[in-house]
Amino acid sequence: MRSMPLEEAEAALGDVLDHAARGDATVLTRRGQPVAVVVGFDEWQRLTAARRPLAHLLLSFPEGAELRRDRAPPSDLGV
Repeated sequence: MRSMPLEEAEAALGDVLDHAARGDATVLTRRGQPVAVVVGFDEWQRLTAARRPLAHLLLSFPEGAELRRDRAPPSDLGV
């Protein structure tokens, strides 16, 4: 992963996008502080697919299925 000031990234946007498409993320900085990361579309889809909202998961539960809560005490894992 490389880092680049925002002003430099603006001038080299095509290069930043080419790197992202190849899987090489670029951290954009403003006044030396990281403010954003440019990643390729495939990587963005992979990262956001794991963050589906709870409502989406609940709505995908089969209609008529019954949820049961296990009231047993948690196991002692010895940790």
